Amino acid sequence: MEGIAFSPSKNFNFYSKIHANPTPLPIKTPTLTRIPFQFRFHNQKQPLLSFSLDPTKSTQTPITQPPPLVVVGSANADIYVEIDRLPTEGETISAKNGQTLAGGKGANQATCGAKLSYPTYFLGQVGDDAHGKLITQALGNRGVRLEYLKSLGGGVPTGHAVVMLQSDGQNSIIIVGGANMSSWPDKLSDQDLDLVKKAGIVLLQREIPDFVNIQVAKAARSAGVTVIMDAGGMDAPIPEELLNFVDIFSPNESELGRLTGMPTENFEQISQAAEKCHKMGVKQVLVKLGAKGSALFIEGDEPIRQTIIPAVQVVDTTGAGDTFTASFAVALVEGKSKKECLRFAAAAASLCVQVKGAIPGMPDRKSVLNLLQSE
Repeated sequence: MEGIAFSPSKNFNFYSKIHANPTPLPIKTPTLTRIPFQFRFHNQKQPLLSFSLDPTKSTQTPITQPPPLVVVGSANADIYVEIDRLPTEGETISAKNGQTLAGGKGANQATCGAKLSYPTYFLGQVGDDAHGKLITQALGNRGVRLEYLKSLGGGVPTGHAVVMLQSDGQNSIIIVGGANMSSWPDKLSDQDLDLVKKAGIVLLQREIPDFVNIQVAKAARSAGVTVIMDAGGMDAPIPEELLNFVDIFSPNESELGRLTGMPTENFEQISQAAEKCHKMGVKQVLVKLGAKGSALFIEGDEPIRQTIIPAVQVVDTTGAGDTFTASFAVALVEGKSKKECLRFAAAAASLCVQVKGAIPGMPDRKSVLNLLQSE
């Protein structure tokens, strides 16, 4: 089968260390000699100019850079415990192994975008603690731009999650919100909202407060920026106000069932639940179906279905949904068709489940394209 050709984008790695602050402040980058430039975003007409470093030359050569992927969301320290089975009520069992890795749906999706060689910013919050430093280092080392990641003082802990990983690769997760749910300003700064308005695409999830997501989605809509919202996170009804500003809503089949109150045991039922989402104000519903693949339901059109690309071995499914959503977003902002986006995302998710840990499992662009070309 012929592979899909994706144009690589140049990746940047601006890693900034978090410093302890008594109040939430943006992470500052090291002092550099700066040459002014700006991205050329799709909603701006001005060309990006490349300035010569030779003072004897005054030529300005127009160049283009893609508008960035902006992920607004959560960052967690994932505390892994490897077990043969889940404990029953009142039972204590021993774990075979345990470790702490960077994770959280927002951090996962930002890492995925950066590893796919697309310029990616992460807007979120961590605590001024060891877990916050772990997450910051993990994201920075993988090329995520961290100028909008804030470190909270005042003893607010970094969000964390307990991931119970069973021998078949399936997992159960308990989340502690921490900095993801604490101390967000009632109104996001103009600087934060300006980043959103200049994005090529924005990714949201439900591991941060709804009022933050609403502000971001409104700002994106005002600038004509596509918003994809992953349904993962809070098990609570989604405010109608938020759904009205979301372009693509992306639940898995169980999330779709809980949020619509409808059964999702077969494709017909999933289609009916997606239709209910359309009536709730979302024109496109991207459903992750696990081993059954995925499907995109666009109001008024026939569903677009995508089978899984089988993994050689399933080691850990943690982060596979985040990989799928972020990979779809990268392909979409690069101008690929919806069918191509689904296939690209399926390949990325297939590679993710073959590695333990969400962020360690995020594939790079070359690996995804190689897998597509081998199909």
